[in-house]
Amino acid sequence: MSSLFPTTIESGRLRYEPLHESIDALDLYEYHRTGEMDAVMRALGDETHSTPKETADDLAESRKTWDSADRATYAMRRTADDEFVGVAELWFEWDKHKVSFGTWVREPFWGEGYSTERAGAMCYVAFELLDLDLVSVGHEPDNEQSRRAIEKYIDAYGGQKDGLLRNELPPSDFGGPRDLVVYTLLQDQWREHVTDDELATIRVTR
Repeated sequence: MSSLFPTTIESGRLRYEPLHESIDALDLYEYHRTGEMDAVMRALGDETHSTPKETADDLAESRKTWDSADRATYAMRRTADDEFVGVAELWFEWDKHKVSFGTWVREPFWGEGYSTERAGAMCYVAFELLDLDLVSVGHEPDNEQSRRAIEKYIDAYGGQKDGLLRNELPPSDFGGPRDLVVYTLLQDQWREHVTDDELATIRVTR
């Protein structure tokens, strides 16, 4: 396992652990099989998994990219009851001192503020632990839910909307290529705006 990434992170209501170590492929596939993941996967431009093998392959890829330090994929769980909430991802471009955020939250937990809480914890990892310069995050133009969630924490930390990149994303299972609205946040901006109270809620285990 790469020593770069924390093995456990905790924020106010959530605990984050490596996805490939914290959930069984069949348990994760169950969310796809029941249809709960339909809306989530469509928003990501992907079809739901049609077999457990697809889910197992995804988990294997998560392990591979974790070990290579190209991507860190965390399972998010509620600390109160250990319920699986969703996934938080960090995609690294080390030569640019940059990380891109990705996430999905299970539909029953939409509207609970978990995406914003996750962003705060991942900013701590990116800026405080890994000393990166820049966080980048984006959404497709018609994804209003993602827009609202992203703008909430980008504004809170003093970041900015950079603009619309045409054909930035490759074709999805539903067509493409796709446009991407991009936002960025600098380490200095985050340090200026993050509060001591928020930092006090974040705990990390190597």
